Amino acid sequence: MPGQVVKMTRRPRDPVATREAILEAAASRLAHAGPEGVSLSEVAHAAGVNRGTAYQHFETRENLIAATVQWVSDKLFRAVFGDPETIGERQVEEVDPSDLTDRLASFAMANPELCRVWLLQVLASPDPSADPFWREYVGSMGRFADTDLAQQGIDVEVLSVIVLSGSVMWPVWASAHAQDGAERGDLARRFARECLRLSMYGSMQSARFPQIAERLTAASPER
Repeated sequence: MPGQVVKMTRRPRDPVATREAILEAAASRLAHAGPEGVSLSEVAHAAGVNRGTAYQHFETRENLIAATVQWVSDKLFRAVFGDPETIGERQVEEVDPSDLTDRLASFAMANPELCRVWLLQVLASPDPSADPFWREYVGSMGRFADTDLAQQGIDVEVLSVIVLSGSVMWPVWASAHAQDGAERGDLARRFARECLRLSMYGSMQSARFPQIAERLTAASPER
């Protein structure tokens, strides 16, 4: 009506959604440019928020990078192991290795940039065990190695790096050889299957290489 003052209503702020958008933008920037290429201003622009808002959530670039790695770690954790709140109830003897390997391969195939961001930052950190996913993955591998379900002499840390690195790098191969999501899914299953086969059987007949078998036995790490 003439003369009526129309009040504009502001869209309510959603700090959680804003933080998520900033972290998604930071993860993408980390994947393409590395830590040195990350700035709060550029990340804020990519996330569609102003710089001041970004600084309200993350005071420094270092805080943003650390939070991004933790954010990815949480996604990995939930995808592979489930809810962190109930992880203490899990007994390693009751875990299905096939299912766990499939979940890791599938998540890495669906989120290649996120996984590369996480792996490179964690491997380069002075204390990888501070990362929740790394701590649980290596810890569960160690608990498995201490049971009678495992072969003797497993170097848990080395094996963990091998499997996680392969899981993260295999999607690079897939991006060059798969035409669509269905083919990438098939490649994820191929990777998971080969990881299981190597874990179950290895690639060499030990009876045909007795000297190597003896050397490996002598060099087995103490646990």
